[in-house]
Amino acid sequence: MATSQFDKVINRIGTNSLKWDALKERFGRTDVLPLWVADMDFQAPKAVIDKLKEVAEHGIFGYTIRSDSFYEALISWFERRHQWKIERDWILVSPGVVPALSLLVQAFTEPGDNVLLQSPVYHPFFYVIEKNGRRVVDNALKLHNNKYEIDFDDLEQKFKEFNIKLMLFCSPHNPGGRVWTKEELVKVGELCKKYDVLIVSDEIHCDLVLKGHKHIPFASLSKDFRDRSITCVAPSKTFNLAGLQSSAIIIPNEEIRQQYKRSLRIENDDMLNSFAIPAFETAYNEGEKWLDELIEYLEGNIEYLIAFVEKEIPNVTVIPPEGTYLVWLDFRKLGLSAKELEKLLLDEAKVALNQGYIFGKTGEGFARLNVACPRKTLEEGLNRIKKAVLSLQKQ
Repeated sequence: MATSQFDKVINRIGTNSLKWDALKERFGRTDVLPLWVADMDFQAPKAVIDKLKEVAEHGIFGYTIRSDSFYEALISWFERRHQWKIERDWILVSPGVVPALSLLVQAFTEPGDNVLLQSPVYHPFFYVIEKNGRRVVDNALKLHNNKYEIDFDDLEQKFKEFNIKLMLFCSPHNPGGRVWTKEELVKVGELCKKYDVLIVSDEIHCDLVLKGHKHIPFASLSKDFRDRSITCVAPSKTFNLAGLQSSAIIIPNEEIRQQYKRSLRIENDDMLNSFAIPAFETAYNEGEKWLDELIEYLEGNIEYLIAFVEKEIPNVTVIPPEGTYLVWLDFRKLGLSAKELEKLLLDEAKVALNQGYIFGKTGEGFARLNVACPRKTLEEGLNRIKKAVLSLQKQ
């Protein structure tokens, strides 16, 4: 394999990195290799770095506005990459998707209402429901032939039984790695229409889709679906800009948009910082080649991981991802409890992964591994896991 820009190992320790500098706080020890939280160990596109240097040199970091070019960058990107024509009026902003999800739950449900999600799923989905005094209703995904599928019979039953007003939908799915097909999205949309459910589609990983698959924005499928949906996107996962805190909340329905705007005014949560705006624009305008090269590198890492696990750790099963740079690993054949698996990975393997139980009860026995790192780092992590799993067999 030819050397790639993504092979470069960059020391992130001492940079206030959550991934690398919070190991003691998060995992109780500092001698673990971090392959957990969803940020990448890769530098952002050079065009973004150069733009941020220019902003820093200017030296004044006051309150901001968003010019036409900010909106045009997002609109052009989604039309080019996803064939979805977004109108400027639909676009609102937030420092992040998770804060926006919390505001959306507050804006469109009342305390005590039921909000539906599909576990195992990105763990803040649970928090934004429960911390706001709402109740989680779980339409658990089914793992069939090593691939997650939506249980549509159960979804309809939950809509009927629990009077669901709001559904949090993860597309592409984190941690299961599914890129939902048009047929699946249409089925979800038809049920939401039938039972008058507002769907919030978290599409933050939409640009990170692997070969053979295509992300379809839920709102692009029909006017009916568009008018009962809210789409959350950001350059943060795509271009490794999470620390700059910028996301877009796309709401085509004017009545729904005005209702969300009222919540934004209460929270004063729609101003982006001086670095976020130029990074957002530059990434979407000039980051396409970098992204294509990134996806190729990620595909190589995933292929390497799958081959390694199949050969070297056959009692661990990989759920092959169709999108994202997050790989869901099934450790259930080891026969360990959730806490025993966590201890094995931390104390024996000395790797920090996201433990499956945080993604809901259906995630117990699994763990999520981030492959957005140099191949050398991934190889080290997998060899550590292999050694720890083999040590079980010797006991």
